[in-house]
Parts: sequence; C-alpha cells; structure tokens
Amino acid sequence: MEENKLNPMRNNVVFIFFCVSLFCSKINGQEKKMLLTGKVSFVTSQSVYVKFESTKHINIGDTLRFLNQEKPCLLVKNKSSKSIVCISLFTCEIKKGDAVYYNYFAKKEETTIKKPIIQENNTIVKIAKKAQLEIKDIERIRGKISASSYSDLSSESADKHKMLYRFSMNASHINNSKLSFESYLNYRQYIQSKDTASIKRENIFNVYNIALKYDIDSTFSFVVGRKINNKTSSLGAIDGLQAEKIFGKKYVGIIAGFRPDINDYGFNANLFEYGGYIGSVTNNSKFYSQTTLGVLQQNNNGQIDRRYAYFQHSSTIMKKLNLFSSLEFDLYNKVDSVAKNNISLTNLYVSAKYKFSRKFNLMLSYDSRKRIVYYETFQTDLERLLDDNEARQGFRMRMNIKPSNFLFTGFSYSKRFQSSTQNKSDNMNGYLTLSKIPGIGGRLSVNFNKNTSNYLESTVISLRHSRNIINNKLSADFYFRMVDYNYFSSNTTSKQTYYGTNLSLRISKTLKLNVFGELSTSGDQSNNYRINTSIVKRFNNKRKK
Repeated sequence: MEENKLNPMRNNVVFIFFCVSLFCSKINGQEKKMLLTGKVSFVTSQSVYVKFESTKHINIGDTLRFLNQEKPCLLVKNKSSKSIVCISLFTCEIKKGDAVYYNYFAKKEETTIKKPIIQENNTIVKIAKKAQLEIKDIERIRGKISASSYSDLSSESADKHKMLYRFSMNASHINNSKLSFESYLNYRQYIQSKDTASIKRENIFNVYNIALKYDIDSTFSFVVGRKINNKTSSLGAIDGLQAEKIFGKKYVGIIAGFRPDINDYGFNANLFEYGGYIGSVTNNSKFYSQTTLGVLQQNNNGQIDRRYAYFQHSSTIMKKLNLFSSLEFDLYNKVDSVAKNNISLTNLYVSAKYKFSRKFNLMLSYDSRKRIVYYETFQTDLERLLDDNEARQGFRMRMNIKPSNFLFTGFSYSKRFQSSTQNKSDNMNGYLTLSKIPGIGGRLSVNFNKNTSNYLESTVISLRHSRNIINNKLSADFYFRMVDYNYFSSNTTSKQTYYGTNLSLRISKTLKLNVFGELSTSGDQSNNYRINTSIVKRFNNKRKK
C-alpha cells in the first residue's frame, strides 16, 4: 500500500523533471551564449576606442566589461565594422591594451541577431547620461610656450637677429565649471647689429586669440574676447561677443564686436561689426556635413564700410569624398557718395578630395578672389581699386600615391590667371619619399618644383634625409637644395645652393630643443649663414572629478 502511495508522487516528480529538461533543451537548442573579446586601442578625455575582429553583434547602447570585473565599464556610443566608441562608467580605470569582452545570445536557426535585452539598461542609461554631463565639465588645460632665435649672417650685408616668443593655451571647464579660456600670443623682437650706421629695434606684440567662453548648457554658449569662429572662419578674428544656440541639428549664432586694425592687428574701436548666421549639421556613419549661411555689416567711424553675405560648407561622404566650399557676396557699394545695394560675388573657393584607396587619393580645387574693397577705409584709393579689381582665379590638382608601405610619391599642379594676363603663374611640384632606407635606415625624400610667372622662372631640386640618432631622444634632418632663377625682364640668371641640418633633442616628454643651421652660396661666391634655435615646453593637465 505504501509503495502504491509513493508511485503517484514519484511519477509527478519524474514528469516535472522531464518537462523542465525538455524546456531547457528547447532553450539551449534555440540560443547559445557567445563571447566577443576586444582590446582598448585609444583613450581620450571623453571617449574610449575598442577594437574587435567584428562588431556585427554589438549595438549602440550595449555595455562592455573588462575581464575579472563584474560591473560593466563601457557604454557603446558609436561603432564601425571593427571599432567601437564608448564612454566610461562607474569611474573605471582604463588603459590602452586592456582586454574587453561582450556577451550575446546567438540563435542557431536565425542568421540575424536581435539586440539582447539587458536588465540593467535603465540604470546604465541614467548613469551614462550623468557621465556624459560630467565628462563635459571636467577641467583640461593644454598649452605650449616657446622661445626662438633667428640669426642671418652675411658676408656682404649687416647681420640680422630676431627673437620670437609664443604662448598658447586652451583651458576648458576651469575648476570643473562651465567657464573656458583660450589664447594665442606672439611677441617679436628685431635686433640689428650695433656696428651698423643706424641701430633699429622694433618690438611687436600680437594677440591672435584671447577669449572666455561660458556654456549655459550643452546647447547654448557665449564667447567674449578675440576669437575666430570655426563655423565662419572666412570672417577672421572678431573682438567682441559671440553667442550660439543649438536646436538639434540646427544652430543659430550672433556676432557683435570689432575688426582688428588692418595695420597692426590691434584693437580698433572705430571698426564696429555685427551680424548673424544659421546652419545645420548632419552626422552619421556614412555622411557628415556642416553648412553655415550668414550676413555681416562692417562699419568705420559709424559709416558702412562693407556689407556682405557668406556661405561655408564642408562634408564627408562614405569616408571617401571630402568637399569644402566658401563664398562671399558683397551686398553694398558706395561710389561718389551714392550708396547702392548690389549683389557681387567677391570670393569663391571650392575643393574636393577623393580617397580611391589607402594607396591613392586625388584633390582638386578652384578659387576666384577679388580684392576686398572697404568703401570708408580706402576712400583715397577707391577709383583705382574699383578699376583694377579683376578676379584672380586659380586651379589646383594634387594626387598622392602609396605603391608600398615604405614608398610614397605625389604630384601637384596649380595655375593662377586673370583676364588681363597679369599675376599669372604655373607651378609644378613632385616628390618621392622612401620611409625606410635599406641598410642605412632613416627616411629619404626627393622634391622637384618648377614655377613660371610673368617675370621669373624658378627650378628647385631638393634632397632630405631624416633619421633617429638616439631613439626617442635625438633626431636629425640633413638636406641639400639647388635653386635656379631666370629673370625675364633683365635676361639674367642666378644659382643658389643650400646645405642645412636640424637637430631635435627631446629633453623630456614635454620639453624639446631644436637647433637649425644652414649655409647658402650663390654664383658670386658670397656665403650666407642661418642659425635658428628654439625651445618648446608643452603642458597637458586634466583634473579628475
């Protein structure tokens, strides 16, 4: 009796075990857990790049882990066929070369893999958004300071000496705030030998860039100071206020400030300018483009000096074709005190570069530029400028070929012309570079250039050898250059030869010393010497949160 009582219970257990086994076998038969492994190839302040043999099964929004770590450390932001761009999570320490892995479930019966559902996605997305905001506000200070000397010693004329000091800095998110600062300063000192009849010293201080930027949020920013706006680079530096607001793929900007003085590049309160621009950006794996259209009015002492519209476009298609174009249309002129609103194309530049393969690319460009006329600034020369303001046009073609891993060659041709046949020139240039010289080592380059203009024909042949003397410490360049000049107007010729070397000593990772020397000789046996030295200090500091 007891045995009969146990039989139903035993049968139920066997039945349940059978069902569970059958269910599990079906699951195992349908899906198989797979593991992909990759390596960290590059680390920046904002992104981590990971290389896989294939990224077919990885999707944007997935997480990657490091070996021997439970928590995911990377969130996928973008990807190509073999590389992943990520942001770091949970303050993980990441180094180049670290191993990374990704798990996914592959269905045996399906060829297409759906994105696996990760339970922690909601938490990770929240952390990722917070991490992205934090990354944007991390302080990073990069810069360079240098001091250089330039000396020209001649056997026939007075010696010339010049000192040049440069300082540049880009401090983003100072003290992890929304405030950033950038600058580029240049100080030149010209020194003439005391034994000459007159001693002339001229010190020139130029501020090419000095600006404060404040990010109200990730889409709205203000810039105060002197700065060139990358979206409207043809305008040059602007002294004043610039503001930009981003609406998804669109953006709007305003400009109000002053042009630098045309004589010394200093601040000039008489040259007020104002305007605005609109534009759009498209960015995906196959296509990138940025287009800007704007209008600017420039004044001189309250009077209209120039009013014009500008257009700028750049795009990359399928990572093969790069396009760039820039146009300027003058909208105003004033002759004999009569102001008119006419449309006139002042400047046009278009270029296209196509990468046929890793071994061959071709670039074509065309430009047509007129002399810019400022109707208040150039009042005394206005008639002459308007009469002689032909478009100076130019065409350029350049191709680069890489027949092997160690051999590079290329050719370029450019032509300048205008309807009056003035200022015409033809320039041909070719080069051949061997990156590893058998038996000797180092790099060898040969270059040929020929230029023909209205009054001069020049031919230049140069040979350069570059090599490491002490690995990662001391490197050197040695070169020889031969130049022939033929002056059409005087029917005279001149030949010059140059012998030079440059030594570069890496004192530390951030400190470098360069010494350059050159001897030039001409047909009349006169010798000239050039000696240049420079010391460069770089700094790069990133503050942690």
